[in-house]
Amino acid sequence: MKSLVAGWFSFDEVVATVGDLLARDVLCGWLDRAGIFYEVANAPLVGGGVDWRAVDPEGCDRVIFVCGPFGRRPLLEELVARFRGRPLVGINLSMLEGEDAWDPFDLLLERDGGSGHTARPDLSFAAPTLPALAVTAVILAQPQAEYGTGLHGEAAAAIARLPDLRRTALFHTDTDLIDAERIRGAAEVTSLIARADAVTRRLHGMVLSLRQGVPAVAIDAIPCGAKVTRQAAAIGWPAVLRADELRDETLGEAWDFCLTDEARERAASAPSARGVSSASSSGASAGRWPRWVETMASAPAGRRPGPPGGRCARRPPCSRYRSRSARRRGRSGQRGAAGRARTA
Repeated sequence: MKSLVAGWFSFDEVVATVGDLLARDVLCGWLDRAGIFYEVANAPLVGGGVDWRAVDPEGCDRVIFVCGPFGRRPLLEELVARFRGRPLVGINLSMLEGEDAWDPFDLLLERDGGSGHTARPDLSFAAPTLPALAVTAVILAQPQAEYGTGLHGEAAAAIARLPDLRRTALFHTDTDLIDAERIRGAAEVTSLIARADAVTRRLHGMVLSLRQGVPAVAIDAIPCGAKVTRQAAAIGWPAVLRADELRDETLGEAWDFCLTDEARERAASAPSARGVSSASSSGASAGRWPRWVETMASAPAGRRPGPPGGRCARRPPCSRYRSRSARRRGRSGQRGAAGRARTA
């Protein structure tokens, strides 16, 4: 006879949380030390274990449901009905109240609930400390019309595979001003980047990370390279990859480099405000504004100075700076075109 350990991690219809898995592991450790034989019902997404719908109820001496909210829900009712007649134990559960309230347990050690229930510390407090991973900030760039056909999707897919190539934790941020319908400041973005060990993608993601001494894997989504490649060359940053040549091996190697002392030393020596002025001054004394500022200041009123030898070529308006409504219309048009292409 054996016990069956189940929880929200047992259902392939829902997605469990990390807290569910930590509580499961704490319980399984206690069962191991007590010498109680058990099997774990894990959904395919979680991996391993058994399918609770395929387990013979007669072969179980008890069912232990661990972690999460518990009340009248179709999946929970199905699980309890399948193992009706087997002792049912509930551990680390938040018992729902009102019309959803339901306590089918023979033994309940709840985490919390309404009146009549005891509040206890969550089981995941007892989980062993996990090794800290390197943290990678992901800053993706969206396709921009002025650069023609890019490989943004391929680059994003390669970055998404990085945790399978190296032990790292990814978090996503952006350099866009608008975040969840609010305007954010530069300090919000730079503060997130400063807490990472490495950063990937887009030009200003590279710039904002290097200026804080955080190494970056810069990926240029434009075939043959464009502004990201040129900026990396201008500042002498070696960890730049082109999406048309991107391979898992080269991405992993570039990421490995970003964790080295050499990479951090090179990132710490990236151009400062003084260095930018000096590099752009064309002979102006270090620390002064670039020479082109003097040129602009001396130009006749109403006339914008252009590059030597001719007028500035007219360029289409940059898609990054279109109004929010125009950007939404563009995305809607792209989705509509994609839908028409799928049904054609």
